Amino acid sequence: MPRAWRWALITLAAVAVAAVTASLGFWQLDRAAQKQRLFDAIAKQQALAPWHNADVAAQVPAAGQALSDPASQALLHRPVQLQGRWLADETLYLDNRQMQGRVGFYVLTPLQLAPPHEGKVIVVQRGWAPRNFLDRTALPPVQTPEGLVSLQGRLEAPPSRLMELEPGAAASADPDGQQSRIRQNADIAAWARQSRLPLLSLTVLQTGAAGEGAAGEGLQRDWPAINAGVEKHYGYAFQWFGLCVLVVLLYVWFQLVRPRLPVRRRSAAQ
Repeated sequence: MPRAWRWALITLAAVAVAAVTASLGFWQLDRAAQKQRLFDAIAKQQALAPWHNADVAAQVPAAGQALSDPASQALLHRPVQLQGRWLADETLYLDNRQMQGRVGFYVLTPLQLAPPHEGKVIVVQRGWAPRNFLDRTALPPVQTPEGLVSLQGRLEAPPSRLMELEPGAAASADPDGQQSRIRQNADIAAWARQSRLPLLSLTVLQTGAAGEGAAGEGLQRDWPAINAGVEKHYGYAFQWFGLCVLVVLLYVWFQLVRPRLPVRRRSAAQ
């Protein structure tokens, strides 16, 4: 291959690699900026004054009604302070959920809002409870107070979905012939149809120490903190920019500087 062609191919390859690695670095910086904006929006939402029964009843749509992106952003992560009565017989236990590295259940109980909003029911993610690995059908002991209760939390989407072998498998009967309360996932719209409860489309992630006031016992609420996660993107960007600089330095040395060194100095450098 002629020397000129070889030099042109090496130059083209170096330029292409440098351009790709630099663009990937800037892409990672852009991803970090996007996540930081999302985190700032969530933090701003969480700092708003809490909604009460009337606000939740008026603003949160019924289960099955689709939310547009702007509408959902205006609702999610909003603090709430609610009063109502637990519908303990409708409690569900979401299986295979972790907290502090331990596997157990997320406990979900519908809360019927106090009058005059008793026509609205919202599902509350009350906390986490350990499971009995000797008897996988046993439910953990969770105290659910009767009467009017007060709780605090924030509006959130239902818990993330886990893979199911087949839809509806989680609604199988337990050994006593009763429908099991253990589920793999919670579909709020399906829950509303099956229970005939006027459920709202969002849930409340209950906060505060378990056992505060009439909040209920036997649960942990060490929910994972929302993190922007920008550090890893900055790390990736540093790696891509470092690779870009390395390619440029190697090209400059081997294609521009080293060929122009005197023969004796090049021999010594070797």
